[in-house]
Amino acid sequence: MAAPTGTSDAPFGRMLTAMVTPFTSDGAVDYETAGRLATYLVDEQRNDGIVVSGTTGESPTTTDDEKERLLRAVVEAVGDRATVVAGAGTNDTHHSVELAEAAERAGADGLLLVTPYYSKPPQEGIYRHFTTVADATALPVMLYDIPGRSGVPIRGETLARLAGHERIVAVKDAKADLFEGSQVIASTGLAYYSGDDTLNLPWLSVGAVGCVSVIGHVVGAEIAAMIGAYHSGDVAGALAIHRRLLPVVSAIMMQAGGAIMAKAALSLVGQPAGPMRSPLVEATPEQLARLREDLIAGGVKLSDEVVT
Repeated sequence: MAAPTGTSDAPFGRMLTAMVTPFTSDGAVDYETAGRLATYLVDEQRNDGIVVSGTTGESPTTTDDEKERLLRAVVEAVGDRATVVAGAGTNDTHHSVELAEAAERAGADGLLLVTPYYSKPPQEGIYRHFTTVADATALPVMLYDIPGRSGVPIRGETLARLAGHERIVAVKDAKADLFEGSQVIASTGLAYYSGDDTLNLPWLSVGAVGCVSVIGHVVGAEIAAMIGAYHSGDVAGALAIHRRLLPVVSAIMMQAGGAIMAKAALSLVGQPAGPMRSPLVEATPEQLARLREDLIAGGVKLSDEVVT
């Protein structure tokens, strides 16, 4: 891995944000704004890395060409000082291989592979899917375990098998099973990342190395400070930050969904994000009002001019 922020125990860095995909008013991907947003996340929000074309990036609605161009724009903007992880997971193994190979050509530092969704494959199918995609490039892989969206979990015994692959090095967990995760962490070399902002601190307490965040769009620096405090032994300091961010987590993660509210939050802090792509829709006035209140309660400085 060429990017400078990874370590042996945290191969993609410790604080990453699953970046939204900016669109223009007519619905096209706004590559220039994507580069600026990535720069903001790294330089102002202290992100060690950016995940491109994840769920929060509305990846189901972007084409393969858009994904590659978006990745190149982010690599060009921040690839010299942050890890850039490309979402390449689909429910079609062959298609995922193609996306992985394109990501490697575009300069990604790693791959994010979500569990194949909708078809609900058995664990053997999940294992074969991930190892086939991992075999296709030289890039390190972060698995994304999110059964609420994929329909099936990656079971602990499957994760233990997958840990034997030299390029499968990490898990982004949104399964919320801290006990099973603790067992996998203890028995394998897999680096765990919290993939659920409601559980960032609890995951750190059982051995996670960092976070792949949605609220990191607007409080990345605070999450980075929380991770740093915890890993330096200042548990009380980490807990204080966790509690301070509770309104932000509630506003962004517990309303209309991460992508919708992340873009709304970015507009409130003066960072352009553009509209959603159908079937997602913009936040309602009521949601925006609550978001504004909760961001202020969480210590987020809002812009005098809302940017859309």
